[in-house]
Amino acid sequence: MKYLKIAGKNAAAKVKTFWEDESGMGTVEVILIIVVLIGLVIVFKQQITGLVENIFKTIREDANAVTG
Repeated sequence: MKYLKIAGKNAAAKVKTFWEDESGMGTVEVILIIVVLIGLVIVFKQQITGLVENIFKTIREDANAVTG
């Protein structure tokens, strides 16, 4: 019986420690940031695509000018 009381106290202490532990909050924050970034990409997809195409077009033109 004494063993059960000790085990119960240990279990309660572990549950309390787990409940107060905030190390997982960093993971939640990272996930929220990723969700926001994905949302921004979806909203501004056309603008981002146009910008990237213009950048690569300029790179190709400059590379052709150098190589002849």
